Amino acid sequence: MTDLPPARQILRAGNGRAATETVALDYEARFLRRKRLRLPSGDSFLVDLAETVSLDHGDALLLDDGRVIAVEAAPEPVLVITGDLPRLAWHIGNRHTPCQIAPDRLVIRADHVLEAMLRHLGADLAPTHLPFTPEGGAYGHGRTMGHDHGHAHAHSHAHSHAHSHADAHSHADAHAASSSPRE
Repeated sequence: MTDLPPARQILRAGNGRAATETVALDYEARFLRRKRLRLPSGDSFLVDLAETVSLDHGDALLLDDGRVIAVEAAPEPVLVITGDLPRLAWHIGNRHTPCQIAPDRLVIRADHVLEAMLRHLGADLAPTHLPFTPEGGAYGHGRTMGHDHGHAHAHSHAHSHAHSHADAHSHADAHAASSSPRE
């Protein structure tokens, strides 16, 4: 096995560069910062990025010697969902679950708890293996990056006067208000 030079740069959507080789990664493996990857040729290389990133199908990694390694979404266990898609999408989104959206179906990673919930809601489910390329979310490239609504929850409680936190922002209250469908 020949070790290739490290990859320190990402080319979003390949940036028009022709790939030397391709590496297939599932959804979790496409979220990385520093990791050794093996190519189909048997060669390996080290991804060595400045920060953790989410790679999308079609992105590429630029090796220090100029070679380009295309990133493909690898097939993985998923659930293909059909039925009342707007309603089902709302329930999936309410659980902050990555979801691939198409006009005629939704796709999520296989999960027995979500599968039971969706069946209870009347969804038609087809377990299969497909490349999983979910929506990236409104606030970040590739992933929703956890559960952050773009505001800080931390604040100092070192005050010199008495007060009540009853009027303060409550994360739980914000979810309760947003978890019921609007009429």
